[in-house]
Amino acid sequence: MKRIRYMVFRNLILVPIMWIKLFYYASHVEKYTEEQHYKMLKFIVKHANKGGNVTIDVHGQENIPADNGFIFFPNHQGLYDVLAIMEACPKPFSVVAKKEVEDHFFLKRVFACLRAHTIDRDDVRQGMQVITDVSNEVISGRNYIIFAEGTRSKNGNEVQEFKAGSFKAATRSKCPIVPIALVDSFKPFDTNTISPVTVQVHFLKPLYYEDYKEMKTKEIAALVRERIEKTIHTVA
Repeated sequence: MKRIRYMVFRNLILVPIMWIKLFYYASHVEKYTEEQHYKMLKFIVKHANKGGNVTIDVHGQENIPADNGFIFFPNHQGLYDVLAIMEACPKPFSVVAKKEVEDHFFLKRVFACLRAHTIDRDDVRQGMQVITDVSNEVISGRNYIIFAEGTRSKNGNEVQEFKAGSFKAATRSKCPIVPIALVDSFKPFDTNTISPVTVQVHFLKPLYYEDYKEMKTKEIAALVRERIEKTIHTVA
């Protein structure tokens, strides 16, 4: 991961401050508001991107609902996805991720600050509890990211099948569903280069409850995937 080392090197003066703040915030989650956590993380991400020659090209911010209590559904290209969306999105959000991210030194602290939920894919009961918890939190006004593919694509901008079960939290909370098309988000961390790279983040028009209330989750998954794939094919 040449780019991560490059990000650190070009922010050498700020790195100690950023690490101390990240660790402190992650260890004292309840001490800070969601907005304060998000502001701190965006500061780190912004400087990391600038130092790492990563530009975020944002489209469709006007499609982000004005009222909180919605779920983003992006395509999944790699570890960098959440960081790209974080720089692009002005509203705080949390994440539902696979349990394995807890083994990642940096992301574990980031997700702690986001008050994220992790799913053990081998534990069905735990997964159902996460869906219930996320639904309740969305109803209360929190925003979430759920990666409906379940795992990242191994083929760049190719979009995998979206799993119907990933949309249960949305249907239970009756919240807006906001598709996000990520383009080249795999490049910052998954290519062995430090050359300048641009990651596109497209916030697509949301599906409101009235739009999908008669649809099965399988149909919602197919529609969201289709919209994302169409956008990627248009701009990539």
